[in-house]
Amino acid sequence: MITREVLQTSLEVRLSGEAGRWLRAAIQDASNGDRGSLLRAYTDASRTLGRLPFTLRQPGLFPPPEAAGLSIESWTMEDAARLTFLLYRSASGAHGADDDVLACYDLGDSREQQSWLKGVAVLPAPERHLPLVIDACRTNILPQFEAVACGNPYPSLYFPERNFNQLVLKALFNGVRLERIVGLSARANADLARMAGDYAAERMAAGRPVPADIGLAMTGAAA
Repeated sequence: MITREVLQTSLEVRLSGEAGRWLRAAIQDASNGDRGSLLRAYTDASRTLGRLPFTLRQPGLFPPPEAAGLSIESWTMEDAARLTFLLYRSASGAHGADDDVLACYDLGDSREQQSWLKGVAVLPAPERHLPLVIDACRTNILPQFEAVACGNPYPSLYFPERNFNQLVLKALFNGVRLERIVGLSARANADLARMAGDYAAERMAAGRPVPADIGLAMTGAAA
């Protein structure tokens, strides 16, 4: 399973010297420090670790059952470190820990929010974050939308049908490949098929190309 310990180990094998010492100190701050210490660690991950690709040290590991379908192929070192901090904070038992985890999103910049959204399915009781994640899908910042929509099982697990359908249509509008949406075939429904069909008809009427993969959104036509 992807746990805070596994993430920490996978990060540490890539780090040495000052960066390794920083990570260990940041984890201590996330576990035992105040909210300000957590926020500083969460923010400083960008400066210290940057956007180098992240890989699990034990590639045969699977995500927890509630996060089945989670893909870390596009994760960076800062993404993994930030999720590590959130998981340590959640497990610390500190007063207000859940609010501290949310503060990392609420007070974060775009990249920090993207990291948070990528790992939300792994957080404890992830369903409580549903309003926040649905709202995040309304963004016009494509990488932030992709943090929710692509390689992330959260929408297929928790989004109501209407919100899931809107996510799929927004992916079509933005040229995001539908194969990147986890659980699309399982969540296919007649309304989504109708919406996709209307979108295809509008495109054709305007003489514009129809996304080649739009059929993936229309498999629920007989539902």
